[in-house]
Amino acid sequence: MKKLIVMIASLVLVASFALTAAADDQWDFYGSARIATFVVDDPTTNPNEQFGLGLQGNARIGANVKVSDELSGRFEYGSGPNLRLLYGTWNFGAGSLTVGQAYTPVDMFMSSQVFETDTGLLDTGGVYSGRQNLLQLAFGGFKFAAIPADANTDIPAFEASYSTKLGPASIKFAGAYDKDTAATDAAGNAVVEDAYVLAVSASMNFGAGYINANAYAGDYAEQVIWTAGEGENNSGFIVVVGFKVNDMLKLEAGYGSAEGDNADEYAYYLQAPITLANGVYVVPEIGSVDDGDTDYFGAKWQINF
Repeated sequence: MKKLIVMIASLVLVASFALTAAADDQWDFYGSARIATFVVDDPTTNPNEQFGLGLQGNARIGANVKVSDELSGRFEYGSGPNLRLLYGTWNFGAGSLTVGQAYTPVDMFMSSQVFETDTGLLDTGGVYSGRQNLLQLAFGGFKFAAIPADANTDIPAFEASYSTKLGPASIKFAGAYDKDTAATDAAGNAVVEDAYVLAVSASMNFGAGYINANAYAGDYAEQVIWTAGEGENNSGFIVVVGFKVNDMLKLEAGYGSAEGDNADEYAYYLQAPITLANGVYVVPEIGSVDDGDTDYFGAKWQINF
């Protein structure tokens, strides 16, 4: 019994020291619950028309942490449960160093499409390589990161970007390169080729309206970004237009296309996001994906806390 009391006292003492040490840290916790309710008409399923109601995989909980003016971090878990983000950033004056799993330099978020877990047209014309393990340096508008390679090579994959503002427009240039990736050529043969993509995006607001767009081109781009356009000679683009009717209602429409020697795909949607209260949203949406083969309508329900 005496040993047990000593052990408990020791644990309490250690915990108190840990809490005291962390007392100056700023922890900003957040969460987002997301439910998708859609009717999908897909000729490849039986029956062709099906209704689904489910917790989205990108429902999340996490925190932004500030240790000091130089040191900060963030973690975020999805509903899998799965680790979405876990990284630390050191601001050393002239720039910053990020270590961990985070969004990469090439990621561009131009669309608010909610179907299929807030896809945002990312695989049909968007530019997105996901949340990756990375070492990233940032200087002003420049970012440069080393990330895991697609295949066994002697160097990592690399991504870089430059972001700037020109009046009301925000512009970003980005590129990614992965050496000796395992790919498939137009004839269906397995090949080992270098994969790369070059991309540009722009966003502009004009009064209550806005327009977002991006475009990319590359070879075997499916090895470095999400895209339905597979094979050599990849290209893609998305265009999104929107209008804020009032504080409660917004309208948005988008179109995206991804092409490659082996496969291509396009998608489009129309949505009307509604803000029911601060942090409470419902997003009705209708659209089509897979070259028009799959039609859908429904809504995403979301509460941020």
